[in-house]
Amino acid sequence: MNAFFLYAFVGASAGVIAGLFGVGGGLLMVPVLVWSFQANQVSPEISVHLAVGTSLAIIVVTSISSIVAHQRKGAVLWSIVRKLVPGLLMGSLLGALIAKQLPSVWLGRLFGTFTLLIAFQMAFQRARPILNNDDGKPIPNNNLEMFSIGTLIGGLSSILGIGGGSLTVPFLTHRHLTMQRAIGTASVCGLPISFAGAIGFIFIGQGVIQLPDGCTGYVYWPGFIGMALFSLLTAPFGAALAHRLKDLQLRRGFSIFLTFMGIKMLMI
Repeated sequence: MNAFFLYAFVGASAGVIAGLFGVGGGLLMVPVLVWSFQANQVSPEISVHLAVGTSLAIIVVTSISSIVAHQRKGAVLWSIVRKLVPGLLMGSLLGALIAKQLPSVWLGRLFGTFTLLIAFQMAFQRARPILNNDDGKPIPNNNLEMFSIGTLIGGLSSILGIGGGSLTVPFLTHRHLTMQRAIGTASVCGLPISFAGAIGFIFIGQGVIQLPDGCTGYVYWPGFIGMALFSLLTAPFGAALAHRLKDLQLRRGFSIFLTFMGIKMLMI
């Protein structure tokens, strides 16, 4: 029962964060799931892989709620989404296969290092001219270039168990979009990433004997149910808050959040 309340609290928090920052909530859920598994004597050899796979499955639900909320605000640039999706799907499946080859401890260190790098980038990124149109400029119009960018984002996101917002948001703001539009668009990109990544982790986890009861591959369903239910309910609140805060406030909040979680993962 204590575990359920933990999952409920983290799921609710992840939902707000997903709506607020467009990150899917994995940056919060993965560390908590790892700590929960370790406290319940799940083998350290698989704890991070299990946390990543479960997080990706939860983000499927979180993303849908966040997408609906941001679309109502007109913050989703679908022209960009369409160009990124093929690469996101390919990268997510490849990322799951790569993650299978990584020891759990190195997967955790990679997660922590990555979040700190993104936090630094967002904290010190210079302000750029803002474009509010949805014609894709100055986003690359070359389909091959966008496929490559999508593959990179999808691959890293799948390996780390995140929705891709921590990569997609900096990329879009670097290309002159407001934080609100970058977050709204990133929330959509999180859906193909998480779906393909979760399928991949279910596949690579088949036959792993150390898995606890309640798993299908590297997805732990009790954790999924507890977190997904409450994240679904709270994501719209985060999205509403994102459209009330100023651009600089969102950047600073985003970087502080990433710094905290990155340090925590490096300490596991």
